[in-house]
Amino acid sequence: MSKRRVVVTGMGAVTPFGVGVKTLWDNLLAGNSGISLTEGLSEGHTVLISGQVKDFDPEQYINPKDAKRMDRYTQFAMVAADEAIADAKLEGIDVDPYKIGVIVSSAAGGFRTLEKSHKSILDRGPTKCSPFTIPMMIADMASGRISMKYGFKGINKAVLSACATGTHSIGDAFRAIQCGDADIVVAGGCEATICDIGIGAFTAAKTLSKRNDEPQKASRPYDKDRDGFIMSEGAGVLVLEEYETAKKRGAHIYAEVVGYGQSADAYDMVAPCPEGKGATKSMEFALQDAGMKPEDIQYINTHGTSTGLGDIAESKAVERLFGDKEHNKNLYVSSTKSMHGHMLGATGAVESIACIETINNNIVPPTINLDNQDEEVANLNYVPHKAQKAEIHAALTNSFGFGGHNATLIFKECKE
Repeated sequence: MSKRRVVVTGMGAVTPFGVGVKTLWDNLLAGNSGISLTEGLSEGHTVLISGQVKDFDPEQYINPKDAKRMDRYTQFAMVAADEAIADAKLEGIDVDPYKIGVIVSSAAGGFRTLEKSHKSILDRGPTKCSPFTIPMMIADMASGRISMKYGFKGINKAVLSACATGTHSIGDAFRAIQCGDADIVVAGGCEATICDIGIGAFTAAKTLSKRNDEPQKASRPYDKDRDGFIMSEGAGVLVLEEYETAKKRGAHIYAEVVGYGQSADAYDMVAPCPEGKGATKSMEFALQDAGMKPEDIQYINTHGTSTGLGDIAESKAVERLFGDKEHNKNLYVSSTKSMHGHMLGATGAVESIACIETINNNIVPPTINLDNQDEEVANLNYVPHKAQKAEIHAALTNSFGFGGHNATLIFKECKE
C-alpha cells in the first residue's frame, strides 16, 4: 500500500513574543529577542532571565472555570490549538471524529502545579493538596483537553522525549495519517517550566546562560561567547491532514510534510555525541523517508540551543551530510532559538512553524547575536543578524533531547 500524503492546513502559536503565528513570524523576521528579566521567581536565583510569555491572561481565551483547572502549559496548548483549528476551519467538517486525533505533548508537564501543591502540603499539611493536582500536572492533559473541547475521538496521546517532544509529536502524527490510522491530527508541543523548580534545576545542571545584565544578547548559538541556553515557554500546534481530505474540503495548504527521521545517541544523559553521529543519522533517515537528497534542502532550522557542546556537535553533523559553505552555497542554516529561546517540548513545533513560514515567504529568519562565530563550528551560512531572502522549496528542522533523543522533520512546498 502506498503512503498517503500529509499536508499542513492550520498553525497556532504562543511564544515569548505573544499570542499568534503572525506575532511570532514578524518578530523572527525583524530579528527581535523575546528574552527578558524573569518575573515571579523567589529570591536567590543566579539565573534571572528567560523567555516568558508576559501579559498572558488565559481567561481572555479560555472559559474562566476551565482555565483555573489547567496548568499554564495546558493553557498555552489550548490557545495555540484554538488558533490552528480555526485557521484550518476544522469545526463542523464532515469527517468521522474517530479519524481526527490529537498529539500535543509536553516534556515536563505541570511543573507549576507540582510546585504549588508541594508548597501547600509543606505549609498546611498533606490534606490540603488540590484535588485537581494530578489532572493539571500530568503531561498528557493538553491532548486530552483539546479532544474534549472539539469532540475529536481518534488517536489521543502525548509523546515525551525531552526537547525533541514537539518534533516527535508532529512526526508521529505524520506517520498516523500516512498509514491510515487518522485523516487529521492536531499535533505539536507546549511547555511552562519558568518557575523556581524549573529555573533552579536547570541552573544546577549548569545548562543556562547567566548573562543577566544583557537578556536580549544571552541566547547566542554558534557564537564563541555563548554560555548556555535560555529557558522559554509557550506552545506550537499544527493541523496535519491527509492530502485528499484537505483538497476535497478546499482547505488552505501551507506545506507538505514529507520526511521524518529518528535516532538515539546512546551516549550520555545530557551531552550529545561529540561528532553528532546520532544527529546525522536522524537527518539521513528523514531524507530517505522523503526520497530526497541533501541538495534538495535549502534551509535548516537547527536545534542550536547556545550550549558549548551541542552547537558544535550539530554543526558537524550538518556539514558531514550537506557539505560546507563552499560546496553548498544554496544552504541556509539558522537557529531561531537565538530569538525565542528554548521552549523545551514546545520548541520543535514552533520551529516547524518557522520552517513553513520560510517556505511560504522565501525569506530565512536570522541567527541573532552571532557576533564572533566559534571557529569550532562548521563553515556554514548561519544567517547572522538579519533575515536573508532566498528561494526556499524545502526545509528541515532538528530537535535533540536529554537522553540522546534525536528527531528530524522535512517540510516542502505542496504541489499537485
